[in-house]
Amino acid sequence: MNSILKKVLTYLILPAIIVGLVYLIVQSIMEPVEFNKQKAFRESVAVQRLKDIRDLQVAYKNVNGKYASTVDSLKLFYNEGKIKVVMQIGSKDDSLAMVNTTNLKRRNPRIKPEQMLELYNQGQKLVFEIQNEIPVRDTLFNERTDFNVDSLALIPFCGDSVIMESTIKMVSGVKVPLFEASMPYKSLLRGLNNQLRINLDAERNDQGRYPGLKVGSVTAPNNNAGNWE
Repeated sequence: MNSILKKVLTYLILPAIIVGLVYLIVQSIMEPVEFNKQKAFRESVAVQRLKDIRDLQVAYKNVNGKYASTVDSLKLFYNEGKIKVVMQIGSKDDSLAMVNTTNLKRRNPRIKPEQMLELYNQGQKLVFEIQNEIPVRDTLFNERTDFNVDSLALIPFCGDSVIMESTIKMVSGVKVPLFEASMPYKSLLRGLNNQLRINLDAERNDQGRYPGLKVGSVTAPNNNAGNWE
């Protein structure tokens, strides 16, 4: 009986225990590797979305003098807003065009760019600027096949909402518009190893860094930098 038990232990139970231990060791090594791989992929998608939000915010501020407080406001601006585009007609390196323009404005100080454009089209050499209003959607991201304005409000891979804030702060006696858009790792990395995500958050907090991805800041001007840059 004892010999049978020894054989069972030797040929069945011990190998199974060894295989199990090897599996656990391999898993303990591979889980962080796979976590970091998936983290890097998700961050790449999230960073592009935050860059798109930043580009829209800059355009929004140029038109409205402040940043949008919600992503919905940015979406409305993209779908229905317009941007003033300044286009130079003629070349400032053309000395004859410069002289003609100076003389024309001297004779008619109130001449409008539209009138100058008509003269230019008739063959006169001139240098001037003309403003046009162009729909935002025709100027921003129009060459991007992967851009979808409806997805801007959502944190990728989870469906939670992007956290957005905007404010105006006094900085050295000057009112400065600020905005901030963020995606916490708790949302962005949902579905991955939760303990590794918790460890990552704790590490970020210990370093005084935001536990996630963020662009801009509502506490101090930072040139709308992202915390991945």
